Amino acid sequence: MNMNNIFKFFTPQDKKFHPLFEQAGSNALKIAETLLEMVSTADAESRKTIFKEIERLEHVGDDITHSIFLELSRNFITPFDREDIHQLATAVDDVADYIYGTANRMQMYNMNTINEPIVKIAELLVEMCTDIDKAIKELRSFKNIRVIADACIRINSGENQADYVFTLAVARLFEYETNAIELIKQKEVLQTIEKATDKCEDVANVLETILVKNA
Repeated sequence: MNMNNIFKFFTPQDKKFHPLFEQAGSNALKIAETLLEMVSTADAESRKTIFKEIERLEHVGDDITHSIFLELSRNFITPFDREDIHQLATAVDDVADYIYGTANRMQMYNMNTINEPIVKIAELLVEMCTDIDKAIKELRSFKNIRVIADACIRINSGENQADYVFTLAVARLFEYETNAIELIKQKEVLQTIEKATDKCEDVANVLETILVKNA
């Protein structure tokens, strides 16, 4: 690490950005876990209650993102590149947004049947968000950069698995689903939850960029 980066990591401003990013990573994991709980619940009333928690967590994520952007506008010296801070905050927020979008569509469409591929992708999302949370925590010290690198590899692998599950699920929908309205509902929810995994990969890409610049 060069002297400029060492200086950055010991500035007082560092105490503002890292806690906010750690909150964002933790919140992304919580909302992913709550979505998995929602898609794993058969009872419609229970799903409504769980959806309210997902909605709350999405608002929490928005507030954290706003706080990061506010700190970015107030501070000249930052722990890593300003552009990377903006991109990382946006990418993590996008994960929460698409998870919320998945749950919102399920509620709006009054989906009674949650197909197995949706559950599988929700499980992958929890794994990917667990890695996002771990990697973001490691940004504070950069003492074990292997943690970040390995997390990014697993996130990329998870996105590939989600792509496969999504493609196979849509193919089977068109082959076996005879109710056109149900087909549209299932396909839109699958598309949205798969997009959430794409956003996890976006987070990994930003983390890799930060790693290259600062390690």
